[in-house]
Amino acid sequence: MIDSLVSIITPCYNGSKYIAETIDSVLNQTYKDWEMIIVDDGSSDNSSTIIKRFVAKDERIKYVYQENAGSAAARNNGIRKSKGRYIVLLDADDIWDADFLTEQLSYMKKNNAVCVCSAYRMIDENSQVVSTITMPKQIITEDDMLVRNYVGCLTGMYDSKKYGKIYLREELKSIRDDYAFWLDIIKLEGKAYGNRKILASYRVLASSTTGNKRKLISKQYKFYRQYLKLGRIKALTNMLIWGIDGMRRFGGI
Repeated sequence: MIDSLVSIITPCYNGSKYIAETIDSVLNQTYKDWEMIIVDDGSSDNSSTIIKRFVAKDERIKYVYQENAGSAAARNNGIRKSKGRYIVLLDADDIWDADFLTEQLSYMKKNNAVCVCSAYRMIDENSQVVSTITMPKQIITEDDMLVRNYVGCLTGMYDSKKYGKIYLREELKSIRDDYAFWLDIIKLEGKAYGNRKILASYRVLASSTTGNKRKLISKQYKFYRQYLKLGRIKALTNMLIWGIDGMRRFGGI
């Protein structure tokens, strides 16, 4: 483990449309001690060609290929290969502001935290802001996380020094595996800290899980029932809270 190094884990499946913009946002970081591990999850487009052009120019960017196995497997592959103390997950279509790493590391140290996240904006296919800002709770507890995921995945940062690497649960098969990941991390000390500075842009695509409302609703309910083992009434209550929050943030779930 390299104490000052941030390991950025980016799964990529047919991400050629946005991956260059995502990588550029990492290259523009004011904090320079990072590695970016991009795991190509069996893409059939020209993602690999684009990524390899960046790899040739900057040794901090690593390209890893795997047969298609899903986002959780791709992220775990990257985490296994990571060398940094700090772990962050950045999808192949999301963007960080230039001061994201600097601000989050400072916020983490200020709060002596194992896990932090931040506020973020929503953008569309053309990188235009499309909704209100998602503002995190300043302290996110394990009980909070049993209701919904309060950690924006693109803004979460985990300090692995105390507890070691944490991996995503591949057995969930993309049923809210990122939610489970941040919940597992928050369980370590019972809380995470939310930085209320806006530091990232989350891309909402019509073809994404977020854009596919029926699919997302089904996954959320299955997560409550099958992973969290909540009773039917509690699961339905949480679904209502989650749905209202989604309407507030996205103009719909």
